[in-house]
Amino acid sequence: MTSAAAHALDVTTLAATNEHLASMSNTLVYSSMAVYTLAFFAYIFEWLLGSRSRVARTANALTTKTDTKTAPAVTVKKAGGTAVLERPQVVVRSAAGSRDVPDGPGAHGGDEQGDLYGRIAISLTVLAFLVELAGVATRAASVQRAPWGNMYEFNITFSTVAVAVYLTLLALRKNVRWLGLFLITTVLLDLGLAVTVLYTASEPLVPALHSYWLYIHVSTAIFCGAVFYVGAVATILYLFKDAYESKLENGGKPGSFATSVLERLPASASLDKFAYRVNAAVFPLWTFTIIAGAIWAGSAWGRYWNWDPKETWSFITWVAYACYLHARATAGWKGRKAAYLAMIAFGCWLFNYYGVNIFVTGKHSYAGV
Repeated sequence: MTSAAAHALDVTTLAATNEHLASMSNTLVYSSMAVYTLAFFAYIFEWLLGSRSRVARTANALTTKTDTKTAPAVTVKKAGGTAVLERPQVVVRSAAGSRDVPDGPGAHGGDEQGDLYGRIAISLTVLAFLVELAGVATRAASVQRAPWGNMYEFNITFSTVAVAVYLTLLALRKNVRWLGLFLITTVLLDLGLAVTVLYTASEPLVPALHSYWLYIHVSTAIFCGAVFYVGAVATILYLFKDAYESKLENGGKPGSFATSVLERLPASASLDKFAYRVNAAVFPLWTFTIIAGAIWAGSAWGRYWNWDPKETWSFITWVAYACYLHARATAGWKGRKAAYLAMIAFGCWLFNYYGVNIFVTGKHSYAGV
């Protein structure tokens, strides 16, 4: 066999191996979706089979507080010959703009059977995460580059990082198991969109993306988006829980389904604080992401800022989150108003992610979908 023939055979073998890895990646991603689906049902069983006997804690707390406000008890203490009136401390709205009520017992409702299904759900989530991570890694190995050269790869990496953030919070012993059902539901939707509408065959990068800034800029963008997403889920749950608490406070009677679900979530003040801390923690990294992108643009296009649609909407997203954080730290813009701002900010991020890539043509269009 001549050297030229041997070289051709090596190239053919290498191409076949790459195709094999790409096919393996697809199989792993589909397998992760199957395991995520099992985790989804386990989370459902955790909510359904968990005890409902511990609900109505919010209603009891608000009723007690209302009674205290309307008919405050007054005690009399005598200090020597002087009578001293001591009024009880009245609980007012918390700093987050919500009532000072206890956190819910969690998705399992404090029930042993529900807790068992919750632990099974977490185990399945870990397994699905590892399978999906392997799918992302083999996708990268199939073309020997970072696995985020198009929207399909960005999607599968994004959902992997989002689950990693959730599992990290659990590993740090943060009580966020209530987030599991809502997170996994949207992760399944994200992966379904990725493998159907956004799927792109594994192929080498275009020359413009061959830069070490790809690893810095895009990886931080993915991580920031995943954390913003976790914050957005918490914000949506806060809005539902706050509306529920408001209805109870005003004497309304929510339905039994709403009571069973929302009573198990943390108090609205806790959800609001969690969302704020998550968004505030990742905001500096989002700032760095934009700066890193500008530096990359300077070396690739000759200008640090070109008002490209992707650059523009990244900046709009930065401004929206900056407004939210400022409003959240201002007395007049706590609670629901700040939460609406957070949702607008995340909406800007979503449009920058999907809308700009799909519907708008710009300098970033070379990555395709």
